[in-house]
Amino acid sequence: MIDTTFWDRIARKYAKSTIANIPAYEQTLDHVRRHLRATDTVLEVGCGTGSTALLLAPSVARYKGTDFSSEMIAIAREKLADTPLDGLTFDVSAATLDTTADQSQDVVLALNLYHLVPDIAAALNAAHRSLRPGGLLISKSPCLAGKWYLRPIIKIMQLVGKAPYLRYLSIKDYDAAIKAAGFDIVETALYSPKTPNRFVVARKR
Repeated sequence: MIDTTFWDRIARKYAKSTIANIPAYEQTLDHVRRHLRATDTVLEVGCGTGSTALLLAPSVARYKGTDFSSEMIAIAREKLADTPLDGLTFDVSAATLDTTADQSQDVVLALNLYHLVPDIAAALNAAHRSLRPGGLLISKSPCLAGKWYLRPIIKIMQLVGKAPYLRYLSIKDYDAAIKAAGFDIVETALYSPKTPNRFVVARKR
């Protein structure tokens, strides 16, 4: 279970922040779009303030963005009110997707999420349950297992409320967790190539 206090508190500041690596972000979006069809129903888990949802939703029939932070979702709804898009909605939901119907989605999208989830197995199992047979999980997560020097810095920041829970995944363990949840990995990438930001397209078995 994720403590939403940190994310609710920083939501407005987060919404004003700029994307650190625009080329890598655009590469990620382009790769995602290659797997989207106009008839698809898409669920984005951990959508934050909805910026990515607003860019991808025009490519599909229905798109729901969810986040465990009610403040993040409030901002996403404000953005949607300013730029209405048919078929796009935002709702508060945990990464375990307890309110999502079984086998109701063509694509589950989780960008920069699973390294922040204490129970990654439960979150991946929820994505699997939510997908129709043959549906796609498209995810991207920093795999920071080799960044040992970050651990003491992040620990201090967590103690003073300046950083959230963080899982130090390796690429090997991340891929293994996805496979263990009932997926076959069909594509991988690193965006950007010199970073451990693992992009995975996986199909539900």
